[in-house]
Amino acid sequence: MTNNSVSRSFRPLILLFVITTALFLTNRAWFNQRDVNVDVLIIGNLTLFAATAVSFFLFSRSLGSKNPQAIVRTVYGGVFSKMMICLVAVFIYISIAGKGVNKAGIFGCMFLYLLYTTIEVVILMKLSKQKKNV
Repeated sequence: MTNNSVSRSFRPLILLFVITTALFLTNRAWFNQRDVNVDVLIIGNLTLFAATAVSFFLFSRSLGSKNPQAIVRTVYGGVFSKMMICLVAVFIYISIAGKGVNKAGIFGCMFLYLLYTTIEVVILMKLSKQKKNV
């Protein structure tokens, strides 16, 4: 497994980040009409992308391991750490916003979390199938 194939497989996540950010920025008025705070979505998208990048980096490091259980533990650990990062981010947002919490923005971020996690796991499954001992 080369480093080039791992970085190439990360491209769909970069593309997802760019497309969703562009969507949020160009359709700000549409989201505002539906009472969705675009700033919450953009910050949530950035947080999710950073957490996914860290998780993906940890997985790519574990690909060199001879132990297949280590790879599975890394995938589960990455998903769990991403969930914890998102929970901390939500609690920080709620404590800062107080009564002005935008529930639609939080639900939008939850959808983004599912999207990022699904795409990441599909990519990781493909990468693990390319490795012979997994």
